[in-house]
Amino acid sequence: MTLRVALVEPEGEVWSGEAEMVIARTLDGEIGLLTGHAPVIGILAEGSMVQIRPQNPGDADVFAAVSGGFLSVADNRVSILARQGQLGSDVDVATARAELDQALQAAGPAAGGPEEPADVRYYRALLDAADQAR
Repeated sequence: MTLRVALVEPEGEVWSGEAEMVIARTLDGEIGLLTGHAPVIGILAEGSMVQIRPQNPGDADVFAAVSGGFLSVADNRVSILARQGQLGSDVDVATARAELDQALQAAGPAAGGPEEPADVRYYRALLDAADQAR
């Protein structure tokens, strides 16, 4: 038995397919989803990463950065609805670093703290997803 996963953002589908497991960070903490998981709805943490372990053991894990949104699971179907999302394998690292630098400058002293702006967290997640996808 497998999970049917769809990761979407307002512009369209980011990734979909069969998976063995999904790991995501919500406001309540990290959640791991396997087949047969009880129905749940969770709010995705701003600037976090979603990891999808494909059903085929030969396929590499999929890492995606997300900027908020929510996920739901029911009947072995996982829907991840992100305000913004991108696969780590699609990230232009140089551009993401430049955008992070600009966001850090704009954030000033708030950067790195508990109230770090959402755009800073998203650019950090993009770089993390790109690093994991290598």
